Amino acid sequence: MQYLWVFLIGGLVCMLGEVLIITTKITSARILVAFVLIGVVLQAFNLFEPISAFAKAGINVPIIGFGASLAKGAMGAVESSGLLGAFTGGLQATAGGIAAAIGFAFLFSLIFSSKTK
Repeated sequence: MQYLWVFLIGGLVCMLGEVLIITTKITSARILVAFVLIGVVLQAFNLFEPISAFAKAGINVPIIGFGASLAKGAMGAVESSGLLGAFTGGLQATAGGIAAAIGFAFLFSLIFSSKTK
């Protein structure tokens, strides 16, 4: 049953993005930023953890989870390092994911040749 909820909630997040792309003139880049900001706001008001406890990977894997990780890292670093932590904490919290994305992008660029549309 848990897999069903994860699938439904993750699919709902993706469907929301697709509906915004199809029905509005908002670019996909702006939708991406909006989803990151949703994650940041949910984490800032301590709403992301209860949602995450229920939805698990359905909310953590999409870009909303990345925004929440940025905010959580920044808030934790502010408590330990002061104002400088607001700038460094988010990157420290998400460095592994960012490095993996860059590494895989480089690897796939070597394997496949890109073509313009």
